[in-house]
Amino acid sequence: MEQEELGTIRTQVAAVAEEVAAAANLGPGKLLVVGASTSEVAGKRIGTGGAEDIASELWAGIEQVRAKYGFDVAFQCCEHLNRALVVERTVLERLSLTEVAAVPVPKAGGSMAAAAYRRLSAPCLAEMLEAHAGIDIGETLIGMHLRRVAVPFRPSLRKIGQARVTAATTRPKLIGGERAVYALPLDSDSTLCE
Repeated sequence: MEQEELGTIRTQVAAVAEEVAAAANLGPGKLLVVGASTSEVAGKRIGTGGAEDIASELWAGIEQVRAKYGFDVAFQCCEHLNRALVVERTVLERLSLTEVAAVPVPKAGGSMAAAAYRRLSAPCLAEMLEAHAGIDIGETLIGMHLRRVAVPFRPSLRKIGQARVTAATTRPKLIGGERAVYALPLDSDSTLCE
């Protein structure tokens, strides 16, 4: 891929990450999951043409937004590593996640996960997690790593390179049925329970 195209990828992923971060109110203590097929970004079929230069640009764009908002990022591996996630050890420990043993490489884990593993300060793999939001670049199926109630989010850019992009935010479950109230009423004289 030409250098100009690589720069465009960085700009595109940063724009999508910025929109998702704002929509999901991401900040310190929140977690974004990213699944990315560098093959799809390059216009090839998933798993057939991993590209470390594309992974580097995706990393840089996501890192730019992560640094601005202060959230944490988990990078999903491919199915060869059972879709485990690359995270900082501090995230693994803070969330009491189950660690699994492997080092992602482009042909077993994917180029994006391999790039993330080499760039984090204390990388490790988590078996699973529940993120507050997610970005899926190239239809890598990140849904299993989102909190229970995922809300589709449609970023203004629908492609990064040649890969389709989908995203999601999450929200808490609504409980209580038809009598439930989800925000305090503005009228202080209202009675919530009989």
